[in-house]
Amino acid sequence: MVTMLELTDVTPGAACCAPLVREPLGQADAEQLAATLKALADPARLRLISIVASSEDQEACVCDLIDPIGLSQPTVSHHLKVLTEAGFLSRSKRGTWAYYRLVPEALERVSALLAAA
Repeated sequence: MVTMLELTDVTPGAACCAPLVREPLGQADAEQLAATLKALADPARLRLISIVASSEDQEACVCDLIDPIGLSQPTVSHHLKVLTEAGFLSRSKRGTWAYYRLVPEALERVSALLAAA
């Protein structure tokens, strides 16, 4: 059985789709968003952000982050370093302990970029 499709406009140069209604994500923004999302795209990192965000003053000592995640201290430290370099956490040292604080603006930037995408 052969089905025939009806073409309504075959004029050369005619638009096949509706025009864009806003500017799409540019190359530089796409690369930045991809790097940011890559830093978040790990269950342990998402849990670390959640724990820090749920802590008093949105700050937690590294000593309080190891047991809840169930990973070794070096692995947790690596994840915290990735999140800090991506701008989601800030780090301060007090004596021998490192404290991590949530950077809310970083999450807001990701939200804004996703809303614009």
